[in-house]
Amino acid sequence: MLSEQKKKAEDKMTKALETLRKEFTTLRTGRASLGMLEGIMVDYYGTPTPLNQVANMAVPDSKTITIQPWEAKILGEIEKAILKSDVGLTPGNDGKIIRLSIPPLTEERRQQIVKHAKKLAEDARVAVRNIRRDVNDDIKKKSKDKDAHVSEDETKKLQDEVQKSTDIFIKKIDELLSHKEKEIMTV
Repeated sequence: MLSEQKKKAEDKMTKALETLRKEFTTLRTGRASLGMLEGIMVDYYGTPTPLNQVANMAVPDSKTITIQPWEAKILGEIEKAILKSDVGLTPGNDGKIIRLSIPPLTEERRQQIVKHAKKLAEDARVAVRNIRRDVNDDIKKKSKDKDAHVSEDETKKLQDEVQKSTDIFIKKIDELLSHKEKEIMTV
């Protein structure tokens, strides 16, 4: 029964790590990446629709993203959606394809992005620690329950295992941050 607690904790920690990975894909690194456009919604016949569901998107080189809508009518809507979003890019349109040129990042802007990445990583670490705390509280409650028949040794062993899992996930978060930092700071 207590090992289920550990499994649930690891599942939640994995979700926190995956959320961080997803958030990191939306950060600008000075290179063109389709992840930058994730979350942009286009008004498609009155319905907010993800950009990748109304157009083909490609990265022909490291400084350009091309967007080719399936219907030429929605070219303007896609441009509006990109301008409204916080990606900070200005679309150029030739009547068939939208081109987004990725300007090189200034040193100051790179440092701001790294600072934001560190904040996202810290939020993920806090989430992992909160999961550990909740599981440990749950383990303590169950150990005090007379019907559960859980020994102090089992309780201590499980808490140690949860701590080891926590340490592993925090190390993964730190590695992810380190990799993203290098990617952002590379000119």
